[in-house]
Amino acid sequence: MQPFASPKSKISRRAFAQACAGAVIASTVTGCGSSGASTPELVWGIRGTKPGWLSKPRVAAFDADDNLYIADLTDRIQVFDRDGKYLRHWTMPSLNVDGPSGLTVDRLGRVLVADTHFYRVMVYDRSGKFLQQIGAGVQGYSPGLFGYPTDSVIDSAGNYYVSEYGDNDRIQVFSPEGEWLRQWGGHGYDDGQFLRPRALAIDTDDTIYVADSCNHRIQVFDTAGRLIRQWGERGGEPGRMSYPYDIAFGPDGTLYVCEYGNSRVQKFDRQGRSLGLWGGPGRNPGQLNNPWALAVDSTGAVSVIDSNNHRVQRFRL
Repeated sequence: MQPFASPKSKISRRAFAQACAGAVIASTVTGCGSSGASTPELVWGIRGTKPGWLSKPRVAAFDADDNLYIADLTDRIQVFDRDGKYLRHWTMPSLNVDGPSGLTVDRLGRVLVADTHFYRVMVYDRSGKFLQQIGAGVQGYSPGLFGYPTDSVIDSAGNYYVSEYGDNDRIQVFSPEGEWLRQWGGHGYDDGQFLRPRALAIDTDDTIYVADSCNHRIQVFDTAGRLIRQWGERGGEPGRMSYPYDIAFGPDGTLYVCEYGNSRVQKFDRQGRSLGLWGGPGRNPGQLNNPWALAVDSTGAVSVIDSNNHRVQRFRL
């Protein structure tokens, strides 16, 4: 890891206080952390329900133009540029106080939203036009129905992979038309089983990475559901995790993991070797308060969704 860069300008006490309160600040300092102490290059967010404000944001993803899509507890999908400028938003068709818990911009440029408490995945174009629904929208345990869907990705053939928790704790696969194809997993601690699979990521080889959050590990599968490898156990040391809630690939192929329990981001290679840490519990810039999600833009900068601080912090690791 490179040492911290010297600040080009200091954050004023007033701006620092605004950041802790959830107001927008932008810092020109940059740095990367290997031990959890870091300086963000940008902090932004205002707590509230107005357009462009954030109310416990929980999921996020970048599109190919580095626009950032964020869902929060208001059941809105808000779109910002990479520096936090508000662009537009749309609302989900039914309001739930917990909001969506998964969001992906897929390789076709569509926005996949895990509408968790309405037992479905909603597919939109980038302007918010509804395109397709995966799942019947009723809770169930049989193939094709969901307990609580948490995330969705597509493979190179356009098939959907949907993670869910509850009594199911499984991955279900659907055709591009939404027809059920297969499933794997199950509730448990053993290899290939899950305890609240929170997020999915898929690489260019159609290898699927699962944030198995309550087992504190990452599991890796092929498209048939065969386990390739896994890593992680609960803890705070490098390589260990506490409730991995989101995962995303950087442009160099490394995997970033957002840890809700440790209030940090950890970077791994694809074999599971820890490459660095960023963050730690707190409310100051460079600290996180139970973050739910992250997204990586085309430059390799990570925007972490600092959920209980109602803001976004951007850094490089």
